Amino acid sequence: MTDQPNRRLQRVAAPGDRLDQPREQRATFLPRVTLSQEAFGVLSEKFARFMGTPQFIIGMTIFVAVWVAWNTLAPDDLVFDRFPFIFLTLMLSLQASYAAPLILLAQNRQADRDRVALEQDRSRDERNLADTEFLTREVASLRLALREQATRDFVRSELRDLLGELEERMLIRPPDDSTPRQLTD
Repeated sequence: MTDQPNRRLQRVAAPGDRLDQPREQRATFLPRVTLSQEAFGVLSEKFARFMGTPQFIIGMTIFVAVWVAWNTLAPDDLVFDRFPFIFLTLMLSLQASYAAPLILLAQNRQADRDRVALEQDRSRDERNLADTEFLTREVASLRLALREQATRDFVRSELRDLLGELEERMLIRPPDDSTPRQLTD
């Protein structure tokens, strides 16, 4: 009896085992299928997409029409599903019972993808907003700095005004010959 707990402790973790969660103890009657959740999800999405195509609807309509025609028009020894078509109803119910969960699984996967895309969009929008706010602050600081800086037009107008004042005081003679201008005090 003491060997049983020791055997459990000696078990090496498989690659798919989660070490932070206890193992489930369950009896398995079916062979274990090594299809990952991702692969199963992809297959269910493909099946759900196929069920939404006109080819599937037309194929199912033809299948049911042939079934009904065969079982109503064929000789009695070849009929396998009489008028209430119980076997056809059973097959369509079975198909629907498998289709509904697969469609729900495909919708859940799409919702997960939409949620991830929404989170990425939200973070991108937050970064864009932060960048825009930063650029707005930078433009505002540049405007303030430019108000303190003398613009070219302002400097020209100030120089013209000073030149006009100097000419009024006769400190500078207007150039009438090729002699250099001299400043006088």
